[in-house]
Amino acid sequence: MALAQAGTVADSIGDAELVQIRTSGDEGEPAAAVTDDKSRFVREIERALLAGEVELAVHSAKDLPGEIPDGLALVGVPAREDPADAWVGTAASLLEVPEGARVGTASLRRRSQLLALRPDLEIVEIRGNVDTRLRKLGDGEVDGIVLAAAGLERLGRASEIAFRFELRALTPAPGQGSLALEARAGDADSAAAAAELTDRDALIELTAERAAVAGLDASCDTPVGVCARHREGVLVVQGFAGLPDGSEHVYDEVEGDPAQPVALGEALVERMAAAGALELLARATSTRHDVV
Repeated sequence: MALAQAGTVADSIGDAELVQIRTSGDEGEPAAAVTDDKSRFVREIERALLAGEVELAVHSAKDLPGEIPDGLALVGVPAREDPADAWVGTAASLLEVPEGARVGTASLRRRSQLLALRPDLEIVEIRGNVDTRLRKLGDGEVDGIVLAAAGLERLGRASEIAFRFELRALTPAPGQGSLALEARAGDADSAAAAAELTDRDALIELTAERAAVAGLDASCDTPVGVCARHREGVLVVQGFAGLPDGSEHVYDEVEGDPAQPVALGEALVERMAAAGALELLARATSTRHDVV
């Protein structure tokens, strides 16, 4: 995944050299001046940036922490892929998934939302790259798995998708489907190259989502979903926060001027906080180790 994403950006720039950086990732995968797994991999790439080993890093935006280290800057966001979650398995909708089915995911957010919709499901933690997870499905370890549609598309595996979840049903991780380009602060050449690849709508959506994440104090280990999408001239920002077992959750959405993405993200946080989302997330954090 990391190589596919970085390669796409390198090809778009035209004369970029793809640099592979070995990380401590799952199954020893290289990160390629890029990462598509957990935020700890992002930090390894950021160290390479700060050391001058690479000029531009390509991250899955959903893995980029809310705070960027001093000396680095977010300099570009290419056009976004579909942010939706996808079901891989034998079913045309969640209603068709058999009662008590074993569903594979390593995401607390997906766990929480799936159980909020279908408390009868058995959520099974599975890790590894996309091929590893698909193999576990093929071996019968689970009855279905939930993955990012964008990841399957980038790997040429979109045919594996049985159906895509509505954003209201499974609100995606903030930044899902987006790439984030990071460079050293003050590196005008790298910033200019990234700007050439930047899609205005994708940048606006990611800005709103990151503003909401900051307000919710969320991380990749928090059962939170935030997704901003342009719709009929307005920006709609959806948010979910819940307990890992899905027994309690808060969902809300706001819409408004796309020119004010930060204000919309903050407005969503205000509404969700008024409904008890911050207290819910505090409880989710305290009970997280009981379900993973």
